[in-house]
Amino acid sequence: MAQYQHLEMKRLPQRLERRKRPGFSPSITRNPSNHGAKLKSELESTVQQQITRQRPPTVTPSLILRVKMEGGLQEDEWEKLGLSVLSSDEDKHLVLFSSTRDINDLKARLEAYERGVPVGRQNPQYAGFVSAIEEISEVQPVDRIGKRLKEEGYTSVAEFVGQQKRIIDVEIWDLGSRPLREAKVEQISEFIEANESKVLDTFIGPSITMMRLEVNEALIADVLTLDEVSLIDLPPQADSEIEELQNQTVDDIPEVLTLEGDMPIIGVIDSGVNDHPLLRDLLVGSIAVPDTLGVADDFGHGTRVAGISIYGDLRNQLQNRTLQPGSRLCSAKVVDHHGAFPREKLVPNQIREAIEKLHREFGARVFVISLGLKDQPYDDGKVGPWAATLDELAAELDIVILVSAGNRHPRTVERLEEAVTEYPSYLMEKENRVLEPASALNVITVGSVAHGEGLDDPSGQYVGNRPITTLGQPSPFTRIGPGVVGSRKPDFVDFGGTLVFDPVAARLHDARSLPSAGVLTVHHDYFNQLFTTGSGTSYSTPLVAFKAAQILNVLPGASANLIRALLGIAASINEPIRDLLTPLGEKNIPKICGNGQIDLEKAAYSDNGRVVLYTEDSLPLDHFAVYEIPIPEEFQSTKGRRNIKVSLAFDPPVRHSRMDYAGIKVNFRLIRGCDPDFIFEHFRKRERAEGKFPEMEGKFNCGLKPGSTERERSSLQVASQSFNRGIAAYGDRYYLVVRCEGRWAKEFVEEQKFAVAVELSHEEEIQLYEKLRVRVRT
Repeated sequence: MAQYQHLEMKRLPQRLERRKRPGFSPSITRNPSNHGAKLKSELESTVQQQITRQRPPTVTPSLILRVKMEGGLQEDEWEKLGLSVLSSDEDKHLVLFSSTRDINDLKARLEAYERGVPVGRQNPQYAGFVSAIEEISEVQPVDRIGKRLKEEGYTSVAEFVGQQKRIIDVEIWDLGSRPLREAKVEQISEFIEANESKVLDTFIGPSITMMRLEVNEALIADVLTLDEVSLIDLPPQADSEIEELQNQTVDDIPEVLTLEGDMPIIGVIDSGVNDHPLLRDLLVGSIAVPDTLGVADDFGHGTRVAGISIYGDLRNQLQNRTLQPGSRLCSAKVVDHHGAFPREKLVPNQIREAIEKLHREFGARVFVISLGLKDQPYDDGKVGPWAATLDELAAELDIVILVSAGNRHPRTVERLEEAVTEYPSYLMEKENRVLEPASALNVITVGSVAHGEGLDDPSGQYVGNRPITTLGQPSPFTRIGPGVVGSRKPDFVDFGGTLVFDPVAARLHDARSLPSAGVLTVHHDYFNQLFTTGSGTSYSTPLVAFKAAQILNVLPGASANLIRALLGIAASINEPIRDLLTPLGEKNIPKICGNGQIDLEKAAYSDNGRVVLYTEDSLPLDHFAVYEIPIPEEFQSTKGRRNIKVSLAFDPPVRHSRMDYAGIKVNFRLIRGCDPDFIFEHFRKRERAEGKFPEMEGKFNCGLKPGSTERERSSLQVASQSFNRGIAAYGDRYYLVVRCEGRWAKEFVEEQKFAVAVELSHEEEIQLYEKLRVRVRT
């Protein structure tokens, strides 16, 4: 098949301020006198409690309020009163912070509302704001007890007694400027050390502030009462199971082909990477965070991940007698020889340091993290600090971060047979959600599909041994989405092995006991065993990283957003998989498979009958841009199935304390049959004197699937539409409208970067590429 460079897409010159949807402020009927007096009393009581509460002398008091709202959260109004929003929840609770402890403006509004309706007016002053406030209170100490502590049985402050030493992670509210947060950390540190306890580590990121402490349980009770503290929990535990596999060796390894030119570098954040013969000339550097871990991979996981990151489908390469690496490699060791995170480091701090150092010292732009937090499936709440840190780093450094979705053993003990009989329905169980940090928004989360049935010749001869999957079906252990704010997770799936049911041994075999159930990679103990196999999303994730690096080989200057968009445009879910999963509900298919499996050739190149146009751009907040997509005559009128597909990627700022996690929203619409002047008039902001905007008939809005409501939850948005009949009536140009909506980030961000890819494909053998190339050049 012919391979051509993708074509760049043309943007029409205007970038106008977008028309905003009208706001909605529900009408709430209150008695102004009673409601105003109630709120004023709650406010005064809350402030008095915080002023008089006994506190460590080293910690300066902060004023933090908890407010229950009805209807909209009205964050802009709170900001006008000098109160910063620290957190927002699905149940309409806000946590607010006053850096000056001045609440006189809020009191004045409550008092004006309490006085009732002024002469000549229909409503009390500030009725739309004050009537929406249900309750004012403070954050209770019990609200600060984290999930892992609760799972150990701690449900109240009174249960933290005695002198037993515990290591805990303490998160501090995002109180604003870095100097202010540094001061709070210093004050709390003085208090901890004065009580014969230790501060093991601190982390102050763009929005996340954390401390790792070694304290006795009685002191935990004191820390829980600090208003500045948002959460206290036990440190996370890594989930990366070691897989001691049976030997799989080759007698005659093909020569590793020499890398040409300046190849991209993949950073592996794991247990280290050893000097394996197939890796040693490709490993440009290794670090450990902290240094005391050393760089050797004595756990084994990192070297296996590295082998797939470099070679992709290693089994196929060895069968074809070629070894062609796709990139170079650098390594950061972050777990010990047991696969555990070190006790003295906060995980977000550790991961940020590792990624920044690999990026700065070795130029890595693609990162693989095949680690997750054990027994921490995402539960539709707020993401953890690790996930938020990865989202921040992806935008700050313009890097592609890939994270494994995590694994779950589907059935055990007496229910083992259900792994076969109830497949794939158990994939939808709530316990099967992705592990943190795989719920993150700006990273690529990868699930797993099977490379086949997983049987070898001996196991296949026994009729009792039952494969669970066939080629390309979801692996029985893969985890599912959605991610934060309902975003599509996993983003992609790829080959990660399978499981095989063995009734005689009463077990489910993975690669540890049945090598054929896993995917091939290199072994960390290469003196004794050159190759091994593995089962898990740990191995599908580096396979997608390998594909991302190949896009950088073709487009060395591509942004992280463009790499994500091109991966999205080349991913699909085949019909046999759809047939398998459709009984679970059409809407659940992307929760298991995301956007599907990536065709690397389609991600990197166009061909005669399939053409990709792309652009990298940025928009000021609350503006929109329009891009022209030429539609050749052959695409409009010839017989056969045609398809238009759009993939958009952006990297918004995030706050993990907020339910509206992303601070900026970007979306797109594909318009046909309209003059561009009309499109600009329809979408642009209008002054009141200009009257209503011109309406657009529904037929001109392409019916891309999934619809806008579903896809706009993600920072990687992919949608498509197919045609079987002629579409000549809509003309030879379509227009892609990209709109940028400033949300809470507009206070400190002016523009948002993004990338868009548009694919036109035709099932017939027509010369689509040449037609489009001429049109784009013209």
